[in-house]
Amino acid sequence: MKIVSIISILLISFSFISFSQTVTIGTQVWMDKNLDVSTFRNGDPIKQVKSNEEWQKAETEGVPAWCYYENKKKNNKKYGKLFNWYAVNDPRGIAPVGYHVPTETELYQLSEYLSPGEEGANAGKKMKSTNGWQTYEGKEGNGTNESGFNGLPGGFRTNGGMFSNQGDNGYWFSATEGSKMSASTFELYNRDDYFSIRNYRKGGGFSVRCVKD
Repeated sequence: MKIVSIISILLISFSFISFSQTVTIGTQVWMDKNLDVSTFRNGDPIKQVKSNEEWQKAETEGVPAWCYYENKKKNNKKYGKLFNWYAVNDPRGIAPVGYHVPTETELYQLSEYLSPGEEGANAGKKMKSTNGWQTYEGKEGNGTNESGFNGLPGGFRTNGGMFSNQGDNGYWFSATEGSKMSASTFELYNRDDYFSIRNYRKGGGFSVRCVKD
């Protein structure tokens, strides 16, 4: 690898880390913000996709893609970008040097640490930010952020291209494949305090949060 390429990779990683802080939760060290890169670790661009048709095509062809929620750049500063799973799983690496997208196993470890023996029943409250979550049927949607995770309700993009649930729920991809068409995700809701781990279509657009190697 050329020296220039190495320098480029380091600059890309530094630019992300320099604007992010980390938080230790149990034995894991997490970024406290969602990923907002538009290139892979080696500097190759990740395709920005705006239209529903192109978003659907990206899923069909397995093309890595990202977008802003509702294609509005103003959402990037607070929530970061939304990525399909093909970007998350690309061998060029979406996470900065020294970090990776968490596996499903690491998510269960996080859940057990925050709510031992409760299968995530109260972990969500400790992970949600203290503001920004809509109320749900009169119930407070915000969390305590006791963990420092600072989870925000960034919403998601369906595999069909529609945007949904910003202000209500937060969705993140893991690095674990669920099936040929799906991948493992983790989710936080305004309606309750659960930390939910489930599968969703690979062509959906979810946030990404990195954990240290």
